[in-house]
Amino acid sequence: MTLTIGVDIGGTKVAAGVVDPQGRILDKVKYPTPADSTAIADVVCDAVEELLVRHTGAAISGVGCGTAGFVHEDRATVMFAPNLAWRDEPLQKRVRQRIDLPVVIENDANAAAWAEARFGAGRGAAHVVCVTLGTGIGSGVVADGALFRGRHGIAGEIGHYRMVPDGRRCGCGNHGCWEQYASGRALVAEAQDLATADPIYGARLLDLAEGDTARIQGAEITLAAQEGDPAALECFRIVGEWVGLGLADLAAILDPECFVIGGGVSEAGDILLEPARASFTRHVTGRAVRSLADVRTAELGPEAGIVGAGDLARR
Repeated sequence: MTLTIGVDIGGTKVAAGVVDPQGRILDKVKYPTPADSTAIADVVCDAVEELLVRHTGAAISGVGCGTAGFVHEDRATVMFAPNLAWRDEPLQKRVRQRIDLPVVIENDANAAAWAEARFGAGRGAAHVVCVTLGTGIGSGVVADGALFRGRHGIAGEIGHYRMVPDGRRCGCGNHGCWEQYASGRALVAEAQDLATADPIYGARLLDLAEGDTARIQGAEITLAAQEGDPAALECFRIVGEWVGLGLADLAAILDPECFVIGGGVSEAGDILLEPARASFTRHVTGRAVRSLADVRTAELGPEAGIVGAGDLARR
């Protein structure tokens, strides 16, 4: 059995795992992401080398690294990763200096999407769009059973298509991007604004945050919503409406068989997905005559990046 190593490079941790051909993680290690961006490649190598030592004698054929940012079409260079302070980072070259195996670099959302399409909620479907609702919105597109990377390798940044002209300012420099209305950050903003404007209506949210609106975060909103708190449910309904609206636009462009929704916000389950599905159905073009894409919850959780990177290295 040929194994690979998948690495998920995040802003706070570098996680790596040995991945088998069925997408199972057989062993895993984690290291903190160093503050010095020039040392990240060394930490990646440390993680890979630890796994290689643990699995001496195993047939490990390659290493896949998933990282945030724009990955060049050559799948060797990270052109732009603001959270890691990388510009034209030759990550493949740096890793290959210590690791004598083929190394592939991929965008982390693409890697997670590939994992969900192959082994998770999208398995069996040839056309899958994976949307990760975290602090922002990440995504990956699988079309005709292949990862769609675009001409220059940076396709799939759907969180930054503009939903509202001259809308909320986004960290990308534009205004009105989808992630300003349908992400974890948007959910928190809705809840904090509601509790500030109407402390009585938002009493449960404030209670969970010990009276400090700034401490109302995703975990508090989700807990309150699961308890049936109407203010928290309203926040999820508003964000769900925006999620569904974005999915409807994507369906018009990409016509997928299914959407897979992951990320921290999706952990609320149907509290988010019911209004999202309703909004999607209401807004999708040609809804009376077309087959509607399924809207599914991701299955692989935070391990999707490792699984996807490892499987892409195999290919």
